[in-house]
Amino acid sequence: MGALHCIVNPASRDHTCGKRWPSVVAKLESKGIEVTTHMTQRVGHASEIAWDLRGKNVEGPIVAVGGDGTVHEVASALRGSDIPLGIIPFGSGNDYAITQGISRKNIDEAIDVLINGVDRRCAAWRLEGFPAPSAGDYPSPEANEWNGPAQNEGRVVRWVFLESDAGITSAISRAKLSRAKWIKGNKKYTYLGITTIPFWKRRKVWLKLDDEEGRILDFSMFAATTGETFGGGYQVCPGVTPVDKEGSIVYAPRLSRIAMLSLMGPMKKGKHIGKWGITQQKANRIEIKPVDSSGNVCDEPLPLSTWVQADGEPIIVSPATLEWHTEQLLVRGAANVPWA
Repeated sequence: MGALHCIVNPASRDHTCGKRWPSVVAKLESKGIEVTTHMTQRVGHASEIAWDLRGKNVEGPIVAVGGDGTVHEVASALRGSDIPLGIIPFGSGNDYAITQGISRKNIDEAIDVLINGVDRRCAAWRLEGFPAPSAGDYPSPEANEWNGPAQNEGRVVRWVFLESDAGITSAISRAKLSRAKWIKGNKKYTYLGITTIPFWKRRKVWLKLDDEEGRILDFSMFAATTGETFGGGYQVCPGVTPVDKEGSIVYAPRLSRIAMLSLMGPMKKGKHIGKWGITQQKANRIEIKPVDSSGNVCDEPLPLSTWVQADGEPIIVSPATLEWHTEQLLVRGAANVPWA
């Protein structure tokens, strides 16, 4: 392996990533690998760095060092190229690493995958919707070169390599942008869930899957993923893999607040499908639109926003569309993964 370009988010895992990175560099260099480090400075910076490296035709892999957000940014810039995405996990959930068989806890094992792993073409969801407003220090998303142009005026595009969801789950994630920043790790999401669910306003949405007729639903959440897990190992979409020829959606009708609070246990083991009316089915195109108080389906966002996430970041507002695209990203993963 030649020189290795590593794009590092020093703030990942509550700033642990930046503090421990020199020791990881030492491990890589001890194996004869020359390391070039690129430190990110803001949201979106990893994509800019990876896009620049792609334009210079560097030899891969280009390595995302951080959490799923960092992986998302680097993957976005590499999508459609022959440059492999490498991953050294340093986030809270690291679900894309889980999917690719990369250890979240053992750096030596993660480095071994980086050196001896297998490159595979993986799918992604194309998400198009209205940009959510800025929140805290998180900016409103803008159009860029690597994600491509939107098909509809006023919308932006993001590619989703791990998961997209909408409803109560995205509302909880939206809350993290402005609240509970002093709480570390998974405890933050527990706190945000407990303090968000009781006050979450009910809403109806129009949901259309592929060529089915669109339906107005009392809505709690949906999730569309490229692997089984997100949220740090929760099996949200059982059986889904990044080499599937078709996409898959899990969606829930009107869940009671008690059901919302009780959902985490069954979801941890992938036992939630069929409970409380939760359904999973194949879908290659998902459309979601807000419904106003008079029952009208709207083609513009409403004041009661339904956020749509891109790899854990609630940056899109419905109306939005998700489309499944195979073989979008070359990823270096473990030689042995259950789905390959």
